[in-house]
Amino acid sequence: MASSSDMGSADFESLSSTSDVELLKRAWRNEKAAPEILPYEGDLVERAKGQIELVEENIEAYVENGIDPLVVSLYQMDLDRTQFLLRSYLRVRLLKIEKFMFHSLKSEEAESRLSEQEKVFARRCADDLAKHFEESVLRKLPENYQSVLKQSLISEVDDMVPEPHLDTFVACRSKSHFTLNLYEEGESTQTEEMYRGDLYFIRYKIVKGAIESGKMDLI
Repeated sequence: MASSSDMGSADFESLSSTSDVELLKRAWRNEKAAPEILPYEGDLVERAKGQIELVEENIEAYVENGIDPLVVSLYQMDLDRTQFLLRSYLRVRLLKIEKFMFHSLKSEEAESRLSEQEKVFARRCADDLAKHFEESVLRKLPENYQSVLKQSLISEVDDMVPEPHLDTFVACRSKSHFTLNLYEEGESTQTEEMYRGDLYFIRYKIVKGAIESGKMDLI
């Protein structure tokens, strides 16, 4: 008969010892600190969900088999930690979608950062908000001012759409040694050597690519 440690070791490692929990923590921290919505970590989320479901089933089996309650509680604590990270990651994305719903739907690049469920959520939010504004305010205004997206019909851009402030300063840590261009492409060329483990306080749009490629983490 397998011991309690034998029965649970594989499952404990699936949440604790693999890199997925650390990757989920990184995704949550980056999403929380970034001024814009980052690309959706779909594969990571699906793996985390699968691991959570597996461990939940095994914890129930451990309880039924009379495994030491202390051992079960350790697994439960680690499971709760992973569930917290996953829920927090998804929740902070939903908050950003509510804030930037029109911006997220106005271009293919912005929309590509959302999961299919998030796209549905964003469209519903945008439709409901537009309907509310039209029924409560806009239809009472002159025709030239009845747009949800523009201050008036003569506006050339959607100047009523909130957009992320990419010039926001962020704190970040370099994960490797690489060369970073301190200016946007086409502006100028001035590079800085980024060293592993060093902390930086810098405009987000400068490190945006390094964040998304995994060279740097927001903190």
